[in-house]
Amino acid sequence: MSPNICWLCKLFRDDENGITSKLSLEEVLQWSQSFEKLIANKYGTIIYRTYLKTEHSEENIEFWLACETYKKTASQKKRNAMAKKLFKDYIQPHAPKEINIDSPAREAITRNIQKPTQSCFDEAQKIVYMHMERDSYPRFLGSDIYQKLKLQTDRNDSLIH
Repeated sequence: MSPNICWLCKLFRDDENGITSKLSLEEVLQWSQSFEKLIANKYGTIIYRTYLKTEHSEENIEFWLACETYKKTASQKKRNAMAKKLFKDYIQPHAPKEINIDSPAREAITRNIQKPTQSCFDEAQKIVYMHMERDSYPRFLGSDIYQKLKLQTDRNDSLIH
């Protein structure tokens, strides 16, 4: 069994440590209303990231989340270090987790990386968000992971009520 599937098994455990024991069916169903609702939810983000691992595209959510952290970082020194890491990991050509962004966005970041601003990754983050919302999010909603999660939380809710 692949490591991704073993990790998925842990998600769907029935015991109190499984994520499904912490979710309601209503919460899970809200994720299908919008991509924004999915990634605004702590468990939604965890489960969506797990799904992206099965698609081998988890770099998208990882980059998006790293940008959110970057923008909230008050210390200029820490932000500079984070900017360099984001650039090295996701932006530069042949980066280990290179994201799919257009050349103008990549070039703008490359030009500004020596003196990064709080918003220097905004355009790339928007592009990645649109890719996820348009491409992988609809597939996630139809995936076995999401369908099983709805069934599991429905069963859990039925046991409680």
